[in-house]
Amino acid sequence: MAPSGSRSIKKGCQRVLYWIPVLFIALIVAWSYYAYVLQLCIESIEDTGEKVVYLLVYHVMFIMFVWAYWQTIFTKPMNPLKEFHLSYSDKELLEREDRGESQQEILRRIAKDLPIYTRTNSGAIRFCDRCQLLKPDRCHHCSVCDKCILKMDHHCPWVNNCVGFSNYKFFMLFLAYSLLYCLFITATDLQYFIKFWTNGLPDTQAKFHILFLFFSASMFSVSLASLFIYHCWLVCKNRSTLEAVRSPVFRHGTDKNGFSLGFSKNFRQVFGDEAKYWPIPIFSSLGDGCSFPTCLVNMDPEQPSSPTGPNPANKGAVEGRQFPSKPLRESQSRLLTSTPSWSESDNPTDKDKKGASNEGMTIENEA
Repeated sequence: MAPSGSRSIKKGCQRVLYWIPVLFIALIVAWSYYAYVLQLCIESIEDTGEKVVYLLVYHVMFIMFVWAYWQTIFTKPMNPLKEFHLSYSDKELLEREDRGESQQEILRRIAKDLPIYTRTNSGAIRFCDRCQLLKPDRCHHCSVCDKCILKMDHHCPWVNNCVGFSNYKFFMLFLAYSLLYCLFITATDLQYFIKFWTNGLPDTQAKFHILFLFFSASMFSVSLASLFIYHCWLVCKNRSTLEAVRSPVFRHGTDKNGFSLGFSKNFRQVFGDEAKYWPIPIFSSLGDGCSFPTCLVNMDPEQPSSPTGPNPANKGAVEGRQFPSKPLRESQSRLLTSTPSWSESDNPTDKDKKGASNEGMTIENEA
């Protein structure tokens, strides 16, 4: 009892500590609201029209920023579907095998009907020992959450949550609105910050709030701008932070642009098809998080080749009908079956690569 009790106490303390960065951000935001609304707008700005405009724009940005931040924090990361978990019999069979090659044969047999196209660096099936499941493409195990996260980007301490398929759009909007929030405060506070140094402000406590408000907003603007630009680049390339550090390995080899479908499709995978939902922190991303269309630029050696071409596609269609267990959403189907070729991605110029790309696309669409 003692060891288990001490472990539970330790985990409880860790959970409390994990919320400290979020509490810090909440306190900073609460102070900025007090300093901007009360000390700057109400106490220091004398022009009524300017005061009203500032307050209206500020509150719109504040609401969108807090909404996106809330969604990023409290949206639970999505975990792999039950199809990727090993059955009881498969677990027993895997445990009885001591050799790695025999275990890989078992995993390959289980994975043959699943839309899994990525491998480890050694070419093995990606398997999670802790969760006892075959990892879907772009899925990784988070050591902090202690679970596998679909399309995991990174674990962010500032939101105390894993950023992945379920909340990556919210994270992007959080970065965008927090950057706009800081830039707006910096721009509107600038003239009063200058008055502070020219003794143009009355000698009250508001002048010190105005001073620190400008410094903190401008400082956060610089760090947020660099982070936001980096993640915009990741969205354009259809990569996660983990994939930018280590390129995904497909059955044909490493391919850093394997999931890139061109700017438009890459953007819609995160933000969805309907433009009216793009700026709103509600879930509109395409797909189920377990399978993704790819742009294979090399021939997959494990796929059968035929000079006529239709047979591999037919075989992929037969196998693909077994997954997913529930039908794709209409928006996802449009993304996966759009008629233009994947030539919007980075590489398709030479004929051989284009042929391999089309074959890879067909297999992914049917899977």
